[in-house]
Amino acid sequence: MKNFFEGIASFSENTLLAPFESLRALELESWATANTLNWIFMLIGAAAMTYWVLQLKKFNDNNEERKDVSAHSYL
Repeated sequence: MKNFFEGIASFSENTLLAPFESLRALELESWATANTLNWIFMLIGAAAMTYWVLQLKKFNDNNEERKDVSAHSYL
């Protein structure tokens, strides 16, 4: 049973986490290049948040939202 869990640990460290090891080594050379993936995720998040806020504004401008107190059953 111990060999089974050691095999899982070896697989995850050597195969699944290999890209992160390369990013860790790249960070010593160039911080900006190593964090490119983080910047891409932040741009995707900013674009999604902008889209979400614009959709909320569109529904608010069309008065499609029920704003009275009885809009939700738990109120």
